[in-house]
Amino acid sequence: MESIITKIREALAAAADDKTRKQSEYFFKEKVTVYGIKSATVQKIAKDFFAEIKDNPKAEILAICEKLWQSGYMEESFVACVWSEKLGKKLEPADFETLERWIKNYVSNWASCDTLCNHTVGDFVMKYPEFIAKLKAFANAENRWVKRAAAVTLIIPARKGLFLNDIFEIADTLLMDGDDLVQKGYGWMLKAASEAHQQAVFEYVMSKKAVMPRTALRYAIEKMPEELKKLAMQK
Repeated sequence: MESIITKIREALAAAADDKTRKQSEYFFKEKVTVYGIKSATVQKIAKDFFAEIKDNPKAEILAICEKLWQSGYMEESFVACVWSEKLGKKLEPADFETLERWIKNYVSNWASCDTLCNHTVGDFVMKYPEFIAKLKAFANAENRWVKRAAAVTLIIPARKGLFLNDIFEIADTLLMDGDDLVQKGYGWMLKAASEAHQQAVFEYVMSKKAVMPRTALRYAIEKMPEELKKLAMQK
């Protein structure tokens, strides 16, 4: 395990550049720890090294992912996300405990949150819909990233037209949250749901627009026709 982690870190360090690091640090409001590597390069490194360990036991691969998360480096979290997504078909209900631990203990920025939740966790809840209940519990958390995870996990399922009532329930829970990254998260979830259920999402937004923060509202209606946007944005 340690040798593959060392090799990954050497590859990441070799690919880093100061300009990208400074851009990344500027881009995030919160403090982030980064090597300074373009995302396409991180993806390639992740895929190349996964080829070396893909036949290893699932538990061993997840343990390596955990070590990468624990480093605090954003790019190492991205490698872990690529690997956990590739494990998707092998993940079983008991593995949610691992995904939940990563979200609660290691996610520290919106990029790591979204990369993990859009793909690995989103795929997981489509496979095991009973875990939507866990997302609803996440929406009541104090941690901003856990709350954002409740919403952004459902982006891809929402685009497929799935879980609409659950989406509205999570949006209700997050509705008045004062954190703009939580607002953007559930607004994005509603926008994704509008791709399959435009009228239902429009009616939801109209019923909440008196109290819904404008940030969330603008995200939610972004893909709607201009006439619906105008109605939603009217004071």
